[in-house]
Amino acid sequence: MTSKDIISLLPYEAPFLFVDGLSKISEAGATGYYTFKETEYFYKGHFKAHPVTPGVILTECMAQIGVVCLGIYLLKDEITENFKPEIALTSSAVDFYLPVFPGETVTVISEKTVFRFHKLKCNVKLFNQKEELVCRGTISGMLKPKGND
Repeated sequence: MTSKDIISLLPYEAPFLFVDGLSKISEAGATGYYTFKETEYFYKGHFKAHPVTPGVILTECMAQIGVVCLGIYLLKDEITENFKPEIALTSSAVDFYLPVFPGETVTVISEKTVFRFHKLKCNVKLFNQKEELVCRGTISGMLKPKGND
């Protein structure tokens, strides 16, 4: 399964898709990236005249790359044309250290800690273009193949 295959199986689309690409993926974890475009819808009201990427959006970016993309990869043997992944976030705990501004590209690095009974738990870090740690945390989700109706 290629990175493009994984991204095509994500249950998101613009303006709520926060994955531009995956640079590494294995049974142990995933690394991917996303550029926050200056035209993103959430910048219009998040700090007047000084837009900053909301923490909830950074958490979502980490979840999409670090948990959902990895989960799809881990379920690759169960996914078929008729069975696509069904995904639900179950918990997140994230600490924030630096802001992300419009136009910045971030890199997400995820390390699998547990994958059992279709529950995936990962330690996830998000870095800015200067390779500075922006935020880190633990994110968990349930992933299972779902029959399309």
